[in-house]
Amino acid sequence: MSFKEKTIDRTVIYNGHIIDLEVHKVELPDGQTSTRELVYHNGAVAICAVTPNNEVLLVKQYRKAVEQTLLEIPAGKLEQQEEREEAAKRELEEETGYKTNTLQHITDMYGSPGFCNEKLSIYFTDKLIEGTLNLDDDEFVELYKIPIDNIRNMLDNKEIEDAKTVIALQYLLLNYNHSK
Repeated sequence: MSFKEKTIDRTVIYNGHIIDLEVHKVELPDGQTSTRELVYHNGAVAICAVTPNNEVLLVKQYRKAVEQTLLEIPAGKLEQQEEREEAAKRELEEETGYKTNTLQHITDMYGSPGFCNEKLSIYFTDKLIEGTLNLDDDEFVELYKIPIDNIRNMLDNKEIEDAKTVIALQYLLLNYNHSK
């Protein structure tokens, strides 16, 4: 069986700086029609970074969509035509003041593929160099350095609710030998 939906009609609702919104009328695999409300996004990157003292770099910031302040790994959107690894290095320095020349790709993921095409690439590094904090004008974050030994408890206590951060930290706990 083919699961593909054919777009019959497309209406552009909004073209923004970060997202575009469209409504599609689609033909379903069984021939019926339905409507899909879609968000298009250029993509994003996130970095799970560990200091030489076995601390994970997290940033605390307010997220308007959920009306909460969340702890997250450093992350940000891709600029047009920007390579994902270069974007990850840029975001790491902008949000934490640390740089790296070494990134390991963990995974790519779609956070909400039912309505959004945003692909997020998650990277890991434990090769950090002091850099310069350089936040965007509308970005207000506070840097936290959390000992790796505290991460499991924070996840269990739901102190971290951001999906990309949960995925990255689970990866870290399963794969990183911090007794080096």
